[in-house]
Amino acid sequence: MINDLNAISPLDYRYSDDRIIMYLSGKIFVATQLEVESALAQTLYEYNLCSKEIADDISAACEMVNPNDVYKEEQRIHHDARAMVNCIKAKLLCPDSGSFVHFCATSYDIIDTANNIVYFRAINELLIPQLNDLVKVIIRLTEEEAKTVQIGRTHGQHAVPITFGWAMSGYVNRLGEGTLYLENLSKSLSGKFSGAVGAYNSSSLFLGTAAIQFEKDLLEKLGVYPSSPSTQIIPPEDKNRTFFEILLIAGIMADLADDMRHLQRTEISEIKEEFEKNQVGSSTMSQKQNPINFENVKGMWKIVAPRIITMLMNQMSEHQRDLTNSVSSRTDSEIIAYTFLMAERLTKTMAKIIVDQEKMKENLKMQGELILAEPIQLLLSFYGCPDAHEKIRILSLESKEKKISLMELVRKNPEFKDYLARLTPDQLEIIQSPENYIGLSVQEAEATAIRWRKILEI
Repeated sequence: MINDLNAISPLDYRYSDDRIIMYLSGKIFVATQLEVESALAQTLYEYNLCSKEIADDISAACEMVNPNDVYKEEQRIHHDARAMVNCIKAKLLCPDSGSFVHFCATSYDIIDTANNIVYFRAINELLIPQLNDLVKVIIRLTEEEAKTVQIGRTHGQHAVPITFGWAMSGYVNRLGEGTLYLENLSKSLSGKFSGAVGAYNSSSLFLGTAAIQFEKDLLEKLGVYPSSPSTQIIPPEDKNRTFFEILLIAGIMADLADDMRHLQRTEISEIKEEFEKNQVGSSTMSQKQNPINFENVKGMWKIVAPRIITMLMNQMSEHQRDLTNSVSSRTDSEIIAYTFLMAERLTKTMAKIIVDQEKMKENLKMQGELILAEPIQLLLSFYGCPDAHEKIRILSLESKEKKISLMELVRKNPEFKDYLARLTPDQLEIIQSPENYIGLSVQEAEATAIRWRKILEI
C-alpha cells in the first residue's frame, strides 16, 4: 500500500490498495511488456531465427530487468519501448543476443499486447471475483428479506407494495448478468505482432506468409489471440466494448448505492449503514450517522462514468497511428481500479446493513388503504364496473381529504355492491390489507436467488 501524501492521485494515497497495485501499477505494465519480449525471443527460436541459447539469454534478461530502471532509462532517451530494450540488453550474458531483442517488433506490438493482457488479468482475477462477492452478499439479503414487505416507490412517491428481498433480487440479476457479459467480453482483448503499420512488413522479410502463424504462436504463449488486421495499434473497439461493460456495472452499483442512501433518509429510515464504534458522522453535529460508504460509491461512479467520452475519442487514430491516444489511454486502468473499489466498498457495506422491518411496516401503512387503489379498480373493472379507474380516483381524493379509509368509501358506495359480491375469497383477502398485495415478490425473489446460487455455484 502506497499511502504517500506526496502522491497526486487519490488512488495512490487515499484509496490505495495492495491488490490494485498488484494488477494495475506501472511496474505491472512494464513487467508484462517484458513477458511479451521474452515470448518473442522464444518464438524466434521456434522459427529458427535465433538459437536456443540466445532466446534463453533474452528471457533470462527480461526476468532480471527492474521496471524502475526502465522508467529511469526512459527519462534519459525519451522513448518507453526503446528504454526497455536497452535495459534488457544490459542484462544479457551473450553479446550476440542483443541483435534479437525486440526483433521485428514495433513499440505497440509489445505495449498494446501487454496492456490487453494486464486488463484481462485485472478484470478476471481482481474485478470479477469482487463483483461475484458482492452478488453473493445481495443474494443472502434477497433470501433473508424475501418476505419483508416494503412500500414500492416510483417518482419518489409511494406506489404499490413489494418486498425488500424482491428489490434486492433486481440488483442480483443486473450485477450478475453484467459480470457474465464482462467475463465474455474480456476474452476479446487481443494482441498483435504485425509491425509498424500492421502489414507484417518486418516479420515477412524472414518468414514470408508464415509471419501470420508466427504472430499466432507468439500470442498463444501469452494467452491472447491476434487482432487481425490491425494497424500499428490494436483496433480499439473490443477494448472499448469491454470497458463500456465495466462502466455499465459501475452504474448499476451507483444505482444500488443511491437506493440504499435514500432508504436511510431520516424520514424513511428503513435501513441503516452500520457505524463503527469510533466512527464520526459530522465534524459539528455529533448525533449524525451519514451514509458515507454509499455516497462514496456514487462519487466514484462520477469519476469513471465520463471516461466513456475519452475512450470514444481514443477510437480515432490518424492513418495507421498517431500519438494523440498515448497519453489519454494511460488512465484506462483507473476505470478498473475505481470499479473494483466501488464493488469492494459495496460488498462490505451491504453485508452489514441493518434492515428495520418495523419501520418498513410503518411506512407501508402511512397512506393506509390508498395504496390498494390499483387492485380495487382492476377488480371492479374486471367484474364489469364502467370507468372504475376514474371512480376510484375520485374516492381516493375524498379519502385523503376526509381521512376516511378508501375501502370504507368503496363499501358504502351502492354502485359497487354487486361487483364486490363477485370477488373470490383470495381477491377479497388481497384488498383487506396492503401487506397482501405484493404480487409475486416472494416467489420472484426466491427464484432469482436460486438461479444465481446455481450460476455462481454457492
